[in-house]
This record gives sequence, C-alpha cells and structure tokens, in this order.
Amino acid sequence: MNHAPTQNAQPLYPFAALVGQDQMKLALIINVVNPRVGGVLIRGEKGTAKSTAVRALAELMPQQKAVADCPYACDPRDAAAMCAACRARLSAGQELPVATRRVRVVELPVGATEDRLLGSLDMESAIGEGQTRFQPGILAAANRQILYVDEVNLLDDHLVDALLDAAAMGVNTVERESISVSHPSRFTLVGTMNPEEGELRPQLTDRFGLCVQVGGLSDPAQRVAVIANRLAFEKDPARFVKAHAAAGRAIARAIAAARRLLPKVQAGPEILDRVVQLTLGLGVDGHRGDLTLLKCAMTMAALDGRRAVLRSDVDAAALLALPHRLRRRPLAEMDFDIAARIRRI
Repeated sequence: MNHAPTQNAQPLYPFAALVGQDQMKLALIINVVNPRVGGVLIRGEKGTAKSTAVRALAELMPQQKAVADCPYACDPRDAAAMCAACRARLSAGQELPVATRRVRVVELPVGATEDRLLGSLDMESAIGEGQTRFQPGILAAANRQILYVDEVNLLDDHLVDALLDAAAMGVNTVERESISVSHPSRFTLVGTMNPEEGELRPQLTDRFGLCVQVGGLSDPAQRVAVIANRLAFEKDPARFVKAHAAAGRAIARAIAAARRLLPKVQAGPEILDRVVQLTLGLGVDGHRGDLTLLKCAMTMAALDGRRAVLRSDVDAAALLALPHRLRRRPLAEMDFDIAARIRRI
C-alpha cells in the first residue's frame, strides 16, 4: 500500500519531523487507530504545531475504498454502516462503483451555520412535490475522514453539541417539521483551542474522549531542532519530506497493524478494576471517563502489538483520558500533571 505524500502544490510538513509534543502525537494516533475513543481536544497557544500535526497525520493514513458516487464515501465492504441509498442499491442487486482514496482532513470553519454543518432539507420540494431533497453538509463530507475543528471554543455551543452527538452516535440526523433524514457520520474528531481566548463549557469538554495540553518547548536542544527543521523544510520541501519518509512509513505501518489487532485485544477483570480504581481515586464523575479510559488503554496495547491490556496501559491512558474530567473550580486550569497522583492510587 502506498503511503507516499500526496502530490500537493506545497508538500505538507511531515508528522515524523515534529519535535516533542509526544502526548499530542500519541493522542492523535490513538484516535485514528480507534475513532471510538471519541476524539481529542488539543489545548495550547498558537504556534505549537497543533494544526500542522493534524494535517500531517492524514498523509500517513492507509488509503480507503469508498463508493465512488456516494456523498458519504460509504465503505463498499460494510453494508451495516452504509447510507440508505447505498444499501438500497445493494439490495436491488446493483454493483456499487468503487474508488480508492486518501483520508482527508475536513475542516469546520468557526463561522459555519447549522445548515452548513448538518446539511439542509428543501422543505418546498418536500411539501409541494412529495420528494425529500437533502443538501449534505460538513458532517456528510466528514464520514470516514478526520474532522478538524480549529478554535472549537469559539463555536456556538449548539454547533459543538451537534458535532459531538454525531461523533458519539456515528449518525447525523436532520429534522425539519415532520421530515427526517439520517446518514452515516463516523469520523475522527480533532478540536483545537487556545485557552486564552475562552474555555469550553465543562459539559462539552467532557465529551471529547481525550484531552492534551501543549505549549512551547522548554528544552533548548528541542527548540534548536524545531528551528533547524523548519528552515530545512522551507529551503527544500521535497528533500525534507523525502528525508523523513521512512519514519513516516513506519508510523503508517504501526497504525495499520494496530487497527488489525485492536478487535482481538482483551482486558481482564484486573484491568477493569484498575480503571475504576483510577476514576474513583481521581474523583471523576459519571461513567464516560471509565469507558474512554478502557478504550484508550486497549488501543495503546494494540499499538504496542499486544492482545492483552496491562496495568501500565491503563495508567498511561489516564494521562490522556482523565485530566479534563477531574473536579475543578470554575475557570481553573485543568490538572494535566497527574502522574504522581496515579502512582499513589
């Protein structure tokens, strides 16, 4: 399978060339291996490679087969996850046209309207002609892709609610009057934000599976490496991309292998006990944190090539799945430095 960079007018900065920000890179990889983890919220000031990492990771994703003329890019091998139109064509004995495509990064603009996000129904046609005409939105284009929401904290809350609902259910439903249209909307959700520009409501933050805090690198050698890499990329992008191609292919192979292994990963009773021990010990409310923590730990085991989850997987996953779920004072900073507390539990 070819994982070479897409032929763009300007090559993208390689994921493998990103210096530091290990938790952010791990959280992104976990979510493309297992979108059921529920997405990742990346918090940090501008200039910390948030958007660069998202776009670069898409270049390493395995190509996917899709129904060529379907607006939702349905998987031709998965009838259960298809849209109603593709299922009807299959039931009628039609052969679906298949295309092989790269995974795309679909961006949600801050100024997007509800119709632009969800799609819109032509009510005049529905009432006058008895035909339901649906104009797909961003959630349709995002099916089986990466949905990237920059400055998610600046979106209207009802739009954030809608995209989080679609991320959780894997389906987008648009209802107007007595008419309803649904379509598959399974995507890897990545939200980025600068906390200095305002926080998300805690109820919304909690619905992101993972959350990481990124900042400027404090290690002098790493900062020098960032400058040197950027200058080398600007001087000769094609050569720089080629120099990091082997490392990128290794990451791509790890993602593909983890996806294949993930369904076989098992978590024993002692692992479930450790999950609950951590969530209770850290004061996490509700059960979403327990489930996300377990899914994250299972994905980390798959990335490590194992079929059994270890206690160390759970403890490492807690650093990604729990900081934004800890009880805190309103507007207080999230506690991302919880490693010592985890060791004491």
